[in-house]
Amino acid sequence: MKYKENQSKPQGYLLYVAWVVSLVAMFGSLYFSEIKGYIPCELCWYQRILMYPLTLLLGIATFQNDRTVKKYVLPLALIGGSISFMHYLEQKIPGFGGIKPCVSGVPCNAEYINWFGFVTIPFLALMAFVLIAVCMFLIKPKKLTE
Repeated sequence: MKYKENQSKPQGYLLYVAWVVSLVAMFGSLYFSEIKGYIPCELCWYQRILMYPLTLLLGIATFQNDRTVKKYVLPLALIGGSISFMHYLEQKIPGFGGIKPCVSGVPCNAEYINWFGFVTIPFLALMAFVLIAVCMFLIKPKKLTE
């Protein structure tokens, strides 16, 4: 069995879009911490732990045109999105303590940015994870030919 060589253009673009989103998220988090001097809280670190490998995985997959990376990327994006959502709720809902309260360093409910009254750093991470997950859901596997 051989893989069909020709592919529809949108499939290749979906990998590329997901990779660019992960790059923007990675460099955005580095900008906030290294240039702006915002110290990441514990939940921010968990989100970084899940986003940074996506940049590498999606970059390799984009250049190799490997749509099978979906099975590795999708779980990371869904878990990262869940953590980002929980972090966002902790920032925006008074009294929402989350699963584990932050006990040292920067509190997880601190808001370094608050653009338009709702865009915070965890919200930006959530949007990145959601965009990557949507791209992965839309990617179809290569069809086998006889």
